[in-house]
Amino acid sequence: MSVERWKWSRPDVHTYILLVKGLAASLKVSEALRMIDCVCRVGVSPGEEVPFGKVVRCPCCMVAVAVAQPQQGIQLVSCSKCRYQYELVSGNILSIESEEISMDVPAWKRGLRFLQIMKLNIPAAVHSIVVETPSGLARTHRFATETVDLPAQEGERVTVSVAAPLTVYRQVGPLKLSPRIPDFYPGEPMCLTNHRDGRESRLLRAPPKDATKSMLIPSTLIPILAVCATGDAASGLIDPGLPQLIAVAVVSSLAVSVTFNRLVLPQLNKLPQRIVDITSIRQQLLSQYDVLQSRIKELKRAAENEVWMLARMCQLENKIYAVGEEPSYRSRRNRVKRVREGLESSLKNRIELIESYARISSMIEIEVELDLDVIAAEAVTNTENIAEQIEQIMEIENLEEKWRMQAEANDEAERLLSSEPVPADQAF
Repeated sequence: MSVERWKWSRPDVHTYILLVKGLAASLKVSEALRMIDCVCRVGVSPGEEVPFGKVVRCPCCMVAVAVAQPQQGIQLVSCSKCRYQYELVSGNILSIESEEISMDVPAWKRGLRFLQIMKLNIPAAVHSIVVETPSGLARTHRFATETVDLPAQEGERVTVSVAAPLTVYRQVGPLKLSPRIPDFYPGEPMCLTNHRDGRESRLLRAPPKDATKSMLIPSTLIPILAVCATGDAASGLIDPGLPQLIAVAVVSSLAVSVTFNRLVLPQLNKLPQRIVDITSIRQQLLSQYDVLQSRIKELKRAAENEVWMLARMCQLENKIYAVGEEPSYRSRRNRVKRVREGLESSLKNRIELIESYARISSMIEIEVELDLDVIAAEAVTNTENIAEQIEQIMEIENLEEKWRMQAEANDEAERLLSSEPVPADQAF
């Protein structure tokens, strides 16, 4: 005899609203907040061991480009807006070392910044972190930040967006074009995303450990100018027009080099439009998903505050009832009742908005996971099927080889038996 189990349908938004109101009226604030958290995650169990992942933005355009799932470590992504490639390194921070650096800026650098010649952010601290991916690979990243605040702490899961490495390039004839954003070194950290609080920190280039002299430092620039002046004087003794010719040639070569490096080369390094069009639709969905999640967080924060205020109004109403039917408290009781009803109406509207946004977010998650996870699973299944077919073919080939060797052995035995002479006493 089989007994059918009870099957409970998923509660709708009105059920959640009644639960939140009832729990807040019973002063069970933590349980009411847990109900709001359930509304924010449509179709996801509270024990969420397989989350959707963290949306990571392009460090240049700040648009959503990929999803960092818990099992992923290193992935190469392309931005459909700027058409450059970036490497995302996701994992837990094993160790972090920070050092506050001096904020003193030389006078010559302040002058260049004032004249808009150098637009460099001044770092306040230098950090060195070791990130371990789920596969066990550990990488060290050294960068600077504009403030002394840590972008993440030890043990937290982060995603470091770095410029495309040297191994990533496109072969166009004799040229090797790297889809790396200009003015960044290969593998240079650009942005750090904290998975715990969703905070995104822009990273600066860390100053070198050894004080390498720059060409713009006066102590280096003055000797170079002196050498150039001496060379001009010496060439003037040979030909009076030669210094001008050398100066024109130097300026022309510098202009051509700057034009090529600043204008032509960045355009050549960009990915072709047809390549990024494949990921543009998914990145648009992720951008919409990112906006919805931000809106859900704002509504959730406001709903949690209203739950606390509703619980306090209910507690205050209980205190007034406990005092007794005093005429002086009648107006106060009516005032508290009006405030409580207003909070309940506002809380109802917020929970309905959260539920609608969460439902749309789940739809986007389905589309993204169908585009990524299902295709990957189908590829793995196809690979396994191909491997099984190869093994079967190899087994058949081994059997055929054994059969061929057995047939050859039988043929050899028959040949030997047929070639043996028959004795005379057995002939008659």
